[in-house]
Amino acid sequence: MAGQTEKTNVMRVLEQKNIPYTAHAYDQLAGTDGVSVARQLGQEPERVFKTLVARGASGGLYVFDIPVGDSLDLKKAARAVGEKSVAMIAQKELLPLTGYVHGGCSPVGMKKQYPTVFDETAELFDTICVSAGKIGFQVELDPAALIALVGGTTADLTV
Repeated sequence: MAGQTEKTNVMRVLEQKNIPYTAHAYDQLAGTDGVSVARQLGQEPERVFKTLVARGASGGLYVFDIPVGDSLDLKKAARAVGEKSVAMIAQKELLPLTGYVHGGCSPVGMKKQYPTVFDETAELFDTICVSAGKIGFQVELDPAALIALVGGTTADLTV
């Protein structure tokens, strides 16, 4: 993809907060599942994080960011946010609740800032990638800066 990568809302938020990032674009036709995206970006899947949204037993919404090749352990996720249980929200609820579509959901710039938990492995890397808020785009940045920006925490979240 030649020329300037289009700016997403996520990129604008990072720039406003003076958080350095590298934008990456990928070809959606080559696959939008996380592992395919990581491969296209030349990144290890452990460093590319997907953003998942779940509802707790109390009705509260939570955001979980985990490596693209992993699965969210709902029991660990519930423990991390102090809920009895959590369940993934229906795909049709994603856009109205977050402003993002499935495959382009980012922990940055949601309509409302929900409690956000990153898998503890995020802290093992100098940089990680998350969605730039639009299918076809990712941002790579310092996980500590990202976690601080969204007021996030870390926990063991994967199966």
